[in-house]
Amino acid sequence: MKGAGAQAAQPAVKQKSKAGAAWKYLKRKKYLYLLLLPCMLYMLIFQYIPMYGVVMAFQDFSFKGGFFGSEWVGLENFQYLFSLPDFYRVLTNSISLSLLRLVFAFPIPIILALMINEIPWLHYKKACQTVIYLPYFISWVVIGGILVNLLSPSWGFANLFLKSIGMEPVFFLGEEEYFRPIVVISHIWKQAGWDTIIYLAAITSINPELYEAAKIDGASKFKRIFYVTLPCIRSTIVILLLLSIGGLMGNGFEQINVLQNSNNIMISEVFETYTYRVGMVNGRFSFATTVGLFSSTVGFILLLLANWAAKLLGEDGIF
Repeated sequence: MKGAGAQAAQPAVKQKSKAGAAWKYLKRKKYLYLLLLPCMLYMLIFQYIPMYGVVMAFQDFSFKGGFFGSEWVGLENFQYLFSLPDFYRVLTNSISLSLLRLVFAFPIPIILALMINEIPWLHYKKACQTVIYLPYFISWVVIGGILVNLLSPSWGFANLFLKSIGMEPVFFLGEEEYFRPIVVISHIWKQAGWDTIIYLAAITSINPELYEAAKIDGASKFKRIFYVTLPCIRSTIVILLLLSIGGLMGNGFEQINVLQNSNNIMISEVFETYTYRVGMVNGRFSFATTVGLFSSTVGFILLLLANWAAKLLGEDGIF
């Protein structure tokens, strides 16, 4: 009986010891957690608390009734969404554009980081970093205006050049076959430099002795990149790839909205612009929430599948 009582008391003792260790850890790292507190409050206020609004997807929402007084309609909004002929076109457009970005835009920051890391002159290296970071701080409204003027069939530089060599002008933003390349290229130009920050940080954490050992073994610069740098930053690449796959249903509202027009809308309409046009502009807030919830759910499922696949391949994954 005494042995059984002692065994029953062991889990309680272990729990107390774990709680004590956790409290000592928090006291030791309290200033770091104080620095983290504003970020946690931001996420709580602007990301988690508004999640209660997803109940609108299951309601016929009205401002008069609010969250608690609006009529519950169950899955009617989802049934209506899936019955729309536009829904499958928007789904195809969103996935196609996201996949193009993932295939063509995701490797560019890695390549840029590897190239910048190999620059031996410090001042030139910093200048290159600054130049490729700058586009990130330009808003899509400004970039959209630049592209509209640059690609204009009347006075755009691109079409003036085509006319000078005897070719007919092209309405680049009005023809569907040019829209996706323009979106992907402009996204790379704006975002790729900023994304190199994470990879450069991962590269600087690599032990220099690994490079020295590879150099002694006769490895060329390219082989040092392939056999030392890339394997050492592989976990960073995998995590960012998983996050990109999780956001596969999202294309961003600003870029698509500034480049969208009546001529390319059949191929440029994605979930963000569709939600805004059909849900928000027309005041159908329940429908807009339904579209957003569907997109987020699919993205979450893709993230879980990608994380599971990464663990099967021996990577740590996100969780």
